[in-house]
Amino acid sequence: MQAKAQVKNVRIAPRKMRLIVDMVRGKSVQQALEELKFASKRGVIVIEKLIKSAAANAVNNHNMSDKGLFIKEIFVDEGMPLKRIMPRARGKADRFMKKSSHATVIVAEA
Repeated sequence: MQAKAQVKNVRIAPRKMRLIVDMVRGKSVQQALEELKFASKRGVIVIEKLIKSAAANAVNNHNMSDKGLFIKEIFVDEGMPLKRIMPRARGKADRFMKKSSHATVIVAEA
């Protein structure tokens, strides 16, 4: 049995979110939350809420015990970029993308 939680269109680049996700992959939910407390990245808050949500889904929707839950799968995909322009010299403009992320967590019982 497994439970899932997703968050979409988080305005943090996927490359930065993957650094956080790699820290907690394969660990128990309690251990992952403990490690995230001491990480100093902006995306930690989002990943922490996502793990708590997946654990709550497991307990409330699938009648699993919260003691034996571990992170079976966790991954980050690219979201839709915000396309922006920056004025440059002589009336020109450069285009740049503000990246966003989709994160997914799947927890299971040990």
